[in-house]
Parts: sequence; structure tokens; C-alpha cells
Amino acid sequence: MKKIETVQEFENLAESQPRFFFMKHSLTCPISGNAFNEYQSFLNKHGEEEGYYLAVQEAKELSNHIAEKFGIKHESPQAFLFIDGKPGWNASHWNITETELDKL
Repeated sequence: MKKIETVQEFENLAESQPRFFFMKHSLTCPISGNAFNEYQSFLNKHGEEEGYYLAVQEAKELSNHIAEKFGIKHESPQAFLFIDGKPGWNASHWNITETELDKL
């Protein structure tokens, strides 16, 4: 799992990876901490999947860019599955679980 911090890094990722998971993670929220653990556990069990994240407190510009570009209201925590550069799935808060991610 790799941390993405800038709009340019994200745009390069979206152009180069046909499928990847992405999470907006809050460093101070216990719900986000739980979701991040679920996300990390999923990625650890599925080495074939690409996984990335941002820390909302450190990458507000990127977080806002994703919300505005794709018309998806910002939430934290929030997870996405990007397919061909566009969100094919997203969930927030307690809906980010290893079980839900396994379905994708």
C-alpha cells in the first residue's frame, strides 16, 4: 500500500493503473482507523490488487480534487475502487470492511 500526497501523483496513478483501490484516511478518527485496518487486511490477503491511500490532514488539496473531479461528496474514511480512471465503487465509514472489499 502506497501513500499518495499530490494531485499529480494521483493523476499519474489513474492514467497508468487500469484497476486500483484508494482510501481517504483520517489520522485522528477512530472510525477511520478501523476502516483503514480493514482496508489494509484486505490488501494484505490480495497481493494482486493495487492499493493506495491519502491522509486527509496531509493531503486536503488531493482529497478535494477527487471529490470535485468525480462528483462524489467527500467523506472520511472513504474507499474507492477505480476502474479505467473512474470510480466503479465507493463506500464510507462502517461500510468499509474486508468482507465488502472481498466482493469487488
